[in-house]
Amino acid sequence: MDYREARVYLADAAKYGSVLGLENMGELLRRLGNPQDDLKFIHISGTNGKGSVLAYLSTVLKEAGYRVGRYISPTLFSYRERIQVNEEYIEKEPLARLTGRIAEAAAGMVQEGRAHPTVFEIETALGFLYFREKACDIVVLETGLGGLEDATNVVKTTLLEVITPISMDHIGILGDTLREIAEKKAGIIKPDTVVVTAEQEPEAMEVIRRRAKEKECRLFMEEKARLSDIRYGYEKQYFSYGGYENLEISLGGMYQVENAALAVEAVKALDSVGYPVTEGQLRQGLQKTRWRGRFTVVGREPVFIIDGAHNRDAARILRKSLELYFTNKRLFYIMGVFRDKEYEEIVRTTVPLSAHVITVETPGNDRALPAGELLKAVRKYQPSSEAAESILEAVKKSLEMAGREDVILAFGSLSFLGETARAVEIIKSAGNMQDAALEGKVRK
Repeated sequence: MDYREARVYLADAAKYGSVLGLENMGELLRRLGNPQDDLKFIHISGTNGKGSVLAYLSTVLKEAGYRVGRYISPTLFSYRERIQVNEEYIEKEPLARLTGRIAEAAAGMVQEGRAHPTVFEIETALGFLYFREKACDIVVLETGLGGLEDATNVVKTTLLEVITPISMDHIGILGDTLREIAEKKAGIIKPDTVVVTAEQEPEAMEVIRRRAKEKECRLFMEEKARLSDIRYGYEKQYFSYGGYENLEISLGGMYQVENAALAVEAVKALDSVGYPVTEGQLRQGLQKTRWRGRFTVVGREPVFIIDGAHNRDAARILRKSLELYFTNKRLFYIMGVFRDKEYEEIVRTTVPLSAHVITVETPGNDRALPAGELLKAVRKYQPSSEAAESILEAVKKSLEMAGREDVILAFGSLSFLGETARAVEIIKSAGNMQDAALEGKVRK
């Protein structure tokens, strides 16, 4: 199997949908020699901030000299982005070769009357095989959906579980109450491990405490009250936390200070499980962390930002960041969301700050909310709004409307932000809008 064939196989596997549960995943890995059993993991669940905390931890650990595997989803700029070792994407040759192994194992399962693995199960198995092949010292692993029945939860050699803030998300799939959702997120907690959690709503915190006690785990908690000397900025931010003064991060968004503090708490806990990190390595790692799609500046004059705020709590924090960073600035939005999100609440929270809104349909996903439906919700709060037929059209229109001192923000589902960033780059480099549109159509 070559790289093109592997990508076709993986794309075709999307037809098997998303299935919660570990039985099929366990069988696939058994046929592959259980590569995950030869690895050590930091397992991250939660609703908001998983990717950012993963980025902080993996960069800090790399700075400390460890070989670090990184498994993320969704990706923004490259399919190979989801599987990394020391921030380098999996190369095409091992991706194709290992996918071929998985395809053979999956075919054997089907021949025996078992279900074909889902694409997420295949990708997760691919990550485990690659991380073992690269002899990773530790793997930072992000859940795909929930935790308890997520394919990543097949791992048994977890050193540290990190739980980011839990809020109402994937309602009806993970549960209808915060407590039910927290039960699924806390399902990653394994016996006799170390748990590090962000501050949570009382119902969620009670679930985490109970689960940690049942599994005889040590529990550490980030405490916002210990954050001090915060200096916010949309490209550089500074704060003090847990005995460390004047820490610097390069990720924008007010929420990144709290994400970084949770990462600091996790780094301190790692020392107790045999992965020491010096203060200097911690500082360098935090400062060097980059995580595209989280309040990321992709253009200037006007400032153009992409952000993955895709649920109620993220929208609330995004609004606070906009009010802090861009007081008296005109804001132009490009919005795209999934239909299973609380999109009306996202709209109600964010749209009143805008001067104009352009809605788009997130490409390549059955869960995408059509741009016209999103527009109906937006117009309740901002009559100056329209739907675009493509992301490129939305970017083109926003750049035509905004002045040099204005701000453009593309936000919602992470899955359209990579294409948005590429569209900005194409238009800026082409100079002529019409030529850029033609070039963009060729590249799509």
